[in-house]
Amino acid sequence: MIGGNPIDIINLGVFAHVDAGKTSTVERMLHASGATRQLGSVDTGTAATDSMDIERERGISVRSASAVINLPGLRLNIIDTPGHMDFMAEVQRALLAVDCGLLIVSAAEGVQSQTELFFRAMEQARLPIIIFVNKIDRAGVDVHKTFTELTTQLSSNMVAINRVKTQGTRDCAVEDAAFDDDSILALCSLDETLEDSFTRGILNQQQLEGSLFELCAQGRAYPLVFGSAACDAGIAKLLEIILRLPRVPENAEGPLSGKVYKIEHDKTMGKAAHVRLFSGQVQNRDTLALLESPQAEARHEKVTQVRQFFAGTKLADCGRFSGGDIAVLYGLASVKVGDIVGETCAARHSSPLKAIPLFHVRVTDDNPNPTPLLAAIRELAEEDPLLACAWEPDARELTISIMGEVQIEVLRHLLAARYGIQAEFSPPTVIYKETACNAGQGYERYTMPKPCWAVIELSFEPLPAGSGYVFESIVQKSQIPQRYQNHIEAALPEAMQQGLYGWEVTDVKITLSGGGWHHIHTHPLDFFLATPLAFISGMQNCGSQLLEPFLRLNIKAPEECSGKLIGEIIHMRGEIAGSSTANGQTELEACVPLAEAMGFPARVNALSGGQAQYASCFDGYRPCPLELGKTTKRRGVDPLDRAKWILHKRGAL
Repeated sequence: MIGGNPIDIINLGVFAHVDAGKTSTVERMLHASGATRQLGSVDTGTAATDSMDIERERGISVRSASAVINLPGLRLNIIDTPGHMDFMAEVQRALLAVDCGLLIVSAAEGVQSQTELFFRAMEQARLPIIIFVNKIDRAGVDVHKTFTELTTQLSSNMVAINRVKTQGTRDCAVEDAAFDDDSILALCSLDETLEDSFTRGILNQQQLEGSLFELCAQGRAYPLVFGSAACDAGIAKLLEIILRLPRVPENAEGPLSGKVYKIEHDKTMGKAAHVRLFSGQVQNRDTLALLESPQAEARHEKVTQVRQFFAGTKLADCGRFSGGDIAVLYGLASVKVGDIVGETCAARHSSPLKAIPLFHVRVTDDNPNPTPLLAAIRELAEEDPLLACAWEPDARELTISIMGEVQIEVLRHLLAARYGIQAEFSPPTVIYKETACNAGQGYERYTMPKPCWAVIELSFEPLPAGSGYVFESIVQKSQIPQRYQNHIEAALPEAMQQGLYGWEVTDVKITLSGGGWHHIHTHPLDFFLATPLAFISGMQNCGSQLLEPFLRLNIKAPEECSGKLIGEIIHMRGEIAGSSTANGQTELEACVPLAEAMGFPARVNALSGGQAQYASCFDGYRPCPLELGKTTKRRGVDPLDRAKWILHKRGAL
């Protein structure tokens, strides 16, 4: 709201593979628009969106950061996301809040595996996407090649808005291409001094009938800007194009509907919830309904303060904010990442990008009292739920889940800087999973010792890789009342955390196909007790298949290294997915088990004499022979010991 008048809003997510110059580009945008007075730098640790000490020290983003550019009648909310694979969860959550995407591609490295991953995620979320090809000033950059990679690997519907003029080896300039909004001159023009200058038609005649930005809003065309954040080339044109993206009108009407996409902890204000509101209005001292899912029971909390970003990354009390906008809410003690704000939510309930922790690590410190460390890790897990903090009292062991080894360094720094804890981390252990080998049934008849009565029959059906878990009931409510069916459905996800080999069970459909209850003897908690027993019975009858995580690798190295690299990949039980050689350089695409690939980047660097480029991304889980994988010890009381499990759940141990 500006001067009491409604405003238009653009919520822009900025995505890129690591070292593409994403934060530097955002810094240039903020400075060029007047949102910040001084131009910050990643190299000097002064970038506005790198607020954490470790971000300044390492020169990488590890948390998503918000900034704003305020223009007459328009508020541009920017969410700058990390590019490193270890912090993919931040990108996953940001996708729930934005309406448009800016994908930054380094002309020096070209289209990386994560570039395509981010593009497909935004495409699946149906976000309008702008492409900024950065670092065109780098020596040896082939802009023609980068553009060709974009059109062949991402989409042929790239529409270049400017052209590149080279002057010597590093100096560069960008000029506007001939561009007509009404008819779209769909051509990419590069300067004639480039070795392979070309003119390429992008859109067909049918597409030419609409305007570029209508096509962009529909996901049928992608405006592309060449430039260099370091040289301030193309930034003005990029901002011009961003400001023509689809806008969201401020909407204070309608039912309250929003999504919590980020949690932070403020030293003075406490828990801070970053919220994207879709409709309605929130103001100081409002009582909000918070839901973990559309079907969950609402919790109610009072907002003590509403803050918004202004002048770049600065926060200030704004008193209220409306649908379409982003703000930070304080006072919500029980709020969690992913919570729905209000009784309904117009947002996507799940992100098209799935961040999956691939390692377990144990966390210890030299304090014999584990309480401070446990409290610190639990607070960090509120900010990143994928840490999945687990404390085993009997073993006095604290474990967390992580994406990769860089995340360990960040956690070690956070524990020291924020809590004064000098923590140690065990070497990472790969997280395996399990699935049912065959279709089958699980059965449990829990009728003794009375009072109790719960009979459950579950049918198991293996699903294709990556399908996750599906639950269905074909039992009539007269056979098992709905409230008890809800108990079974609620108990299954926890039961599935440990299969026969101790790993989480996935890629299976479980159907409640039979069972019964007793109108006198059934206790409300009986079905919670019996469900894990029926589940583990089903896994025993179906058999368990061990699954291991795979990585997809992209390696660019001198041609003479290709034989050794291929040999290494085969030795790691990997598969070559594709290879090509040009101008003395070999590019390899391969899939390898994560357990075998640990330490491989260092070997690639050694084999190539430091001349290789290495990129990787998660490529799903695949079946693994038990002798080549690992089991893990079962945690807590084991449902495989039925008698002990019943005594434990009834509080008799």
